[in-house]
Amino acid sequence: MLDKETQIAVNKGEMLPLMEEFYTIQGEGFHTGTAAYFIRIGGCDVGCHWCDVKESWNAELHPPTNTDVIVENAKKYAETVVVTGGEPLMWDMSVLTSSLKNKNLNVHIETSGAYPVSGKWDWFCLSPKKNKLPVDDAYAIANELKVIIYNKHDFQFAEEQAAKVNSNAILFLQPEWSKKEEMTPLIVDYVMKNPKWRVSLQTHKYLNIP
Repeated sequence: MLDKETQIAVNKGEMLPLMEEFYTIQGEGFHTGTAAYFIRIGGCDVGCHWCDVKESWNAELHPPTNTDVIVENAKKYAETVVVTGGEPLMWDMSVLTSSLKNKNLNVHIETSGAYPVSGKWDWFCLSPKKNKLPVDDAYAIANELKVIIYNKHDFQFAEEQAAKVNSNAILFLQPEWSKKEEMTPLIVDYVMKNPKWRVSLQTHKYLNIP
């Protein structure tokens, strides 16, 4: 249990359950191949069975870190910061994003969109999940829709999600890593038949970087 003062700071977004932070190359989606500083926030109840960071789910395992400290670390490394999780929108992102932007950093998020949107974002990557669908605001502001393809039924889900996002959102299909040999050829074929979509790969895993 957190003490009362810490809990209040977490509720305000002045402290966040930081799981890890690292400087690397963005591996997925529209900004693939670009340098970015990743801030991984603990806590998620969306519960994707194929999640590759299940250790992020329990926020209590990741002690609250002062947002100012997170920002100071980020500004040392990169012009672009990616906030991910876990599910970062479980927490109030307003303090973090305003502080990052005050340092003239580009601020991106990768989210399921299942929680109310907070914070100000330069790039909003929406990756919806079937078991906890995005809120309307997430569809409205998404710059990028990234749907993970685990089986053939996910193509139908992808189309349902594409129908909900704003008309400017860039559409990506990405094979789930453990099914990449099976699903990648299907995705390639699907994108060739439906060219509104693009292929996204987890290139950081091929490059063996974080």
